[in-house]
Amino acid sequence: MSLYVIGDLHLSLSGDKPMDIFGPAWMNHAERIRESFSALGPDDVIVLAGDSSWGISLEESLADFAFIDALPGKKLLLKGNHDYWWTTASKMKKFFSEHGLTSLDILHNNCFFYKDYAICGTRGWFYEEGAEGTHTGKMIAREALRLETSIKAAGDKPILCFLHYPPIYQGYQCPELLEVIDRWHAERCYYGHLHGVTHKRAFEGKRAFTEYFLVSADYLGFAPKKILD
Repeated sequence: MSLYVIGDLHLSLSGDKPMDIFGPAWMNHAERIRESFSALGPDDVIVLAGDSSWGISLEESLADFAFIDALPGKKLLLKGNHDYWWTTASKMKKFFSEHGLTSLDILHNNCFFYKDYAICGTRGWFYEEGAEGTHTGKMIAREALRLETSIKAAGDKPILCFLHYPPIYQGYQCPELLEVIDRWHAERCYYGHLHGVTHKRAFEGKRAFTEYFLVSADYLGFAPKKILD
């Protein structure tokens, strides 16, 4: 039994979003994901750090969910900026149940426990989103509140923080999210979203009390990163 993380699967098994248009690194990426997961066991837990499916609705994402569900282990899904299928937790859980997707659960305004650790997280946000007219002060405040709600549910357990957007990278910080991470002394923070040439802008290492890690699928070679045994 082990805990893993990977972000940005970007599956589109019933859609028209072939990822190989983004270069050789994405060739046959679904099969590479399937092969890498074959080394995992049924009792392993995997956090999927956002952008799991390109579908714009739960129904359109069903083939992607079925693919993920068929992989070994229990999966905890976090919202990413391209998860347009995302709706309320109750609707998502009902949809999973109705379609026999038994290994999927939602990390959103809650936390899960793995041995002595708390699994906490939210999507996060980029200030740059405001350039497209989608960012508001309310949105970043909401994401900080969601992260704090998740962390508060951890009690006195050591905190593993999972985000989709990086809270810090070269030339950028999200102070509101970093303040929550710092104040609660999160032990580690894992994030995705960065691809290709932007990998080099990732911040990995220690900041304040927290170790930071990039876990985008193409950065990890489409193999989940083991966090804990």
